[in-house]
Amino acid sequence: MSNWLRQNRAGVARWLGTLLAIGLIIFLLQEEGGDDVIAALRGVSFKHFVAAILIMLISRLFVVYRWHILLRSGGVEIPFRQTAMLTFTGLFSSNFLPTTIGGDVVRLGGAIQFGYDRAICLASLVADRLVGMLGMAVTLPFGIIPVFSLSQSGLQAAIFSKLYQRGVDFSKRIFEAFGIWLKKPASLTFSFLATFGNMACIFLAVYILILGIDRQISYWLIAGLWSLTYFVTLIPISVNGFGVQELSLTFLLSRIGGLNHSESLTIAILIRALFLATSLPGAYFLPMVLSALNLNQKNSS
Repeated sequence: MSNWLRQNRAGVARWLGTLLAIGLIIFLLQEEGGDDVIAALRGVSFKHFVAAILIMLISRLFVVYRWHILLRSGGVEIPFRQTAMLTFTGLFSSNFLPTTIGGDVVRLGGAIQFGYDRAICLASLVADRLVGMLGMAVTLPFGIIPVFSLSQSGLQAAIFSKLYQRGVDFSKRIFEAFGIWLKKPASLTFSFLATFGNMACIFLAVYILILGIDRQISYWLIAGLWSLTYFVTLIPISVNGFGVQELSLTFLLSRIGGLNHSESLTIAILIRALFLATSLPGAYFLPMVLSALNLNQKNSS
């Protein structure tokens, strides 16, 4: 048992963090009153919710396009349909299968099984992640500045420390990962444009949901708060950010966005629902990709 814990301590720690975060959300629901949250959920206009789903789906297409650009410019002649299939399957795996297999593992395994170069596909996945992080870093100041206006110096110090370390690690990795694409500035530029399109759609979806509960927050403040939430969820203390994303966004929307706790928690829950719903197309391709991945692992062994 002790050997198993040593070998799997990172996964165990993430699951404990996830359970703790979910427990805190349940505590918030009890403190605020579940009826208030249910009332806030029911108060969201149906047309606003549908519009948010459609916009979030467009954001997923930007994610597909971003990785497709990196693959093609790296010399991988992959059709857009296959890139979309692997991307949506990876999104679905990240959201619904966090215990056994990660979304990037699914994407990489599927790409290899289709016969594409392993090294380029792996490098493209790393570059894809870093392009997304760099894009979010652009709007991060819109969230950092309001946070530092709060009186909790301890919170400020903790956030600054984590973000600083993330920035140092990011700087070290970016030049290693972009070796291929730094020589192709046009492709790199289009990949950044794709990530900005993805971000713009996510921020707009959140903005529409907030309008749906008859409240309003500046679009750029939403951009900053979501970017801050994004980087907080990168800290490996939960599975796929479950619980941590909801708690972070609830805190930021209530303390900085001016929403009450019930409204903030409602928005956080709805955003998670949007991400889950827009990853469902990947369920159609998942059996085929997982089968190919298992076959590839057997052949390797």
